[in-house]
Amino acid sequence: MLQSLWNNTKTTLLLGGLMGLCLGVGYLLGGREAIVPALAIGAVLNVGAFFFSDRIALATMRAREVSRDEDPELYDTVAELAKRANLPLPRVCISPAAAPNAFATGRGPKHSAVCVTAGLRQMLSREELAGVIAHELSHVRHRDVLISTIAAVVAGAITMLTYFGLFFGGGDDDEGNPLIALAMLILAPIAAGLIRMAISRSREFEADRAGAEIAGSPRGLASALRKLHAGSQRVPLPAPDAQSGLFIVQPLSARARRGASKLFMTHPPVEQRIARLRAMER
Repeated sequence: MLQSLWNNTKTTLLLGGLMGLCLGVGYLLGGREAIVPALAIGAVLNVGAFFFSDRIALATMRAREVSRDEDPELYDTVAELAKRANLPLPRVCISPAAAPNAFATGRGPKHSAVCVTAGLRQMLSREELAGVIAHELSHVRHRDVLISTIAAVVAGAITMLTYFGLFFGGGDDDEGNPLIALAMLILAPIAAGLIRMAISRSREFEADRAGAEIAGSPRGLASALRKLHAGSQRVPLPAPDAQSGLFIVQPLSARARRGASKLFMTHPPVEQRIARLRAMER
C-alpha cells in the first residue's frame, strides 16, 4: 500500500513537473500571452504521457505483439510467471533490435506489456529468459512501469522543449531569451538524467530480488544479467537515451559511458546486482 502510494505521488510530481516546464518555457518565449497555449500543450503532453506512453515506448523500439503460435516458449514463460505473480497476462512483444535487452511498460497491471529484443531471444536459455521476465513482471506488480515510462516521456519532452527554446527563443526584442534558451540546452540534459537516475537506480535491486522469488531461483537472472551486460557492450541499442531507464540493463555502449555520462547511468553496476542475487542462494 505504501509503495503504491509513493509511486502514485512520484507519478503526480512528474506530470506536474512536465506541466510546469511547459508553462515556464511558454512564458520565457512569449510572455503572458503564451501561457494559455503552453497550458494546452502541457495538458496534451500529460494526457499522452499517462495514456499513450506505453505505445510510444513500444513504437520507438519497433516492437510488435506476438501470439503463442509465433513464439510459444516466450508466451508460455510470460503466462506462467504472470500467474505466479498474481498478475493479469500482459501483452507479449518482441523488438527486432539486435542488442540484447528487455523492458516492461504500461500504466498498470491491467494495461501492461513485456517486451524483449530479438538479440535477447537468441542469447538466453529458458531459465535465463524466465529470470528476465520475472524481473520485468516485478516492475509491473510494484507499478514501477508507469513511473519509468512517464519519466522517459518527461525526459524526452525536456529535450524537445529545450531545442524549441533554443531555436525560437530570440523574440523581437533582444532581452536575453537566446541566452536563457542556451542555458536550458545545457541544463535540461542534466535534469533529464537526474530524473531517470533518481527513479530507476534504487528500483532495480528490488526488482531483481522480487523477480528471483517469482522465478523460483536467482540463478537464471544472475546469469542473464551477465550475458546481457556483455552483449550491451558490443551491440548498441537504437533507443533514445531518455528511455534508458526502462530497460533491464543500461542500453549504452562502453564508449558512451565514458566521462561525465556516468553521472546519468540509470542502473546500479551489474556486478553489484549479480552479487546480491548470488547472496540469495546462500
